[in-house]
Amino acid sequence: MPISRRWLGKGDRRVLALTVPIILSNATVPLLGAVDTAVVGHLDSPHYIGAVAVGALIFSYVFWSFGFLRMATTGLAAQASGRRDAQEVRAVFARGAMIAVAGGALVMLLQWPIIELAMRLIAPTPDVEAAARDYFHVRIWASPATLMQYCMLGWLLAMRDSRAVFIFQVVLNSLNIVLDILFVQGFGWDVRGVAGATVIADYSGVILGWFLMQPHLKRLGGRWRDVVLFDRIRLLRLMKVNGDIFIRTLALTSAFALFTTFSARFGEVTLAANAVLQNFLMFASFALDGFAHAAETLVGQAYGAERRKQFLWAVRKTTLWAGVSAFVMTLVFALCGIPIINGLTSITEVRDAAYSFLPWAVVLPVTGVLGFQFDGVFLGAMQTRHWRNMMICSVAVFALLAWGAVALQSNHALWAAFNLFFLARGFTLAVLFPSIIPRNAAGFVKN
Repeated sequence: MPISRRWLGKGDRRVLALTVPIILSNATVPLLGAVDTAVVGHLDSPHYIGAVAVGALIFSYVFWSFGFLRMATTGLAAQASGRRDAQEVRAVFARGAMIAVAGGALVMLLQWPIIELAMRLIAPTPDVEAAARDYFHVRIWASPATLMQYCMLGWLLAMRDSRAVFIFQVVLNSLNIVLDILFVQGFGWDVRGVAGATVIADYSGVILGWFLMQPHLKRLGGRWRDVVLFDRIRLLRLMKVNGDIFIRTLALTSAFALFTTFSARFGEVTLAANAVLQNFLMFASFALDGFAHAAETLVGQAYGAERRKQFLWAVRKTTLWAGVSAFVMTLVFALCGIPIINGLTSITEVRDAAYSFLPWAVVLPVTGVLGFQFDGVFLGAMQTRHWRNMMICSVAVFALLAWGAVALQSNHALWAAFNLFFLARGFTLAVLFPSIIPRNAAGFVKN
């Protein structure tokens, strides 16, 4: 008997078959972030690292304000799939794509006020600001493509097509990495090369994503012309869900913005060191997101099919494996943290600063695992009101603690506050979890 069958039950294999390809594909995203940092981390000044960190922060804030395009698409399409409503599965994507195109155009239109407000709030040093502006004014043109990718990934996740998600992420991020190296190391385009690589890769990703969707569209049947985009009841629900996700995501990105903004108060070297260490969080978050995405899909389908036992099974199995994954990542970070830092930057003062704050990055998988996992559970169930409110509370606690860290001029205190923020995310949702458990097939909790 194969070892996998001896030690893993059928349910475990089902979860891992869905999750492992997603984790592997998600791993290419922090790898891209690490390459972004590394290609400028070997230039002649730490301000290039800070500029990419500031520029990436701005786009994370702007783009993840539209994070509902990925999250709502997965939850709503998974529930429609559970009900075997093929036409609504198509409609969910079509509505999201319509919002993505309009949102991307709006972001490009508002680029001047966005960058000016961001520079006032972050207040980086003059060298960092100049380079960050160069990065921003190139990458902004990827906006419609970036948002369209959110819809495509969310829809493919709802179809439980982890293979397509894997292909999508690996091809997209591999192209981005190759172009990063070519444009920065080959052509000498510094941070503008990093941004240009992202623009080309994002538009290429939209083309690839459309091809990956085709087998599912054929299997579902139906025609785009028959899709009802403006169904009043469904649009009202979509607006409510999207509003909750928007506020929650804005709160989450605000926490990351505060972390980078307060890091900048400690000077260029500390800002650069914190940017290097945030790559540990990137690796942890995208790995843990694999189990959260699995929970989102399986829970969503259980809700759509009104199966209470299947709901509880999905939560239990995905959470167990997420916990195992968090422990393993913490162990890897503890053993390999210094070599990772050395690979990301050759600037001595940045390395030395990062070494001293490394333990805080090492424990991030453990402090963050419950928050990531319950994100998937609450999203799959589309219980977005609770999810939104608990994020707001957690960010408020972090903002207070982070402000105290700046007053103390302690980057250690800032990192402690950051870890407590992740703990608060998980704890508050865990407390509310019993209230969303379906009572029976006829008594599902309504959002």
